[in-house]
Amino acid sequence: MFVGVLRITLQIPGARSLKDRRRVVLSFKDRLRQKLRLSVAEVGGLDSHQRAVLGVAVVGNDAAQVDELLGVAAKLAGVLRDAVLVDVKSELIPLGAEGRSIGECGELRSRGARGIEESA
Repeated sequence: MFVGVLRITLQIPGARSLKDRRRVVLSFKDRLRQKLRLSVAEVGGLDSHQRAVLGVAVVGNDAAQVDELLGVAAKLAGVLRDAVLVDVKSELIPLGAEGRSIGECGELRSRGARGIEESA
């Protein structure tokens, strides 16, 4: 399993209020969710009228596919009409059997119903 994360920093020069900024951010978040079916959340710049930081995440079993989805999300951010893409950072994290990260033994830890760590 592979987890891809992307941090997108946007400058929104036309925003004169948080409401203006929110309109641009929500429109972009909705477009990402509908077109690419990935998770997106606003993670920074919450009090700034003209700056927004978004976190994007996708999970898949093929690293190339996960990386491609993150690339498409970054490209969509680069062509926004009401915002300027300031920065993009991404990371692909291998987890478990195929990715062989977690301790290189493929063992995942999970939390049970009571929050107690259990071997998976």
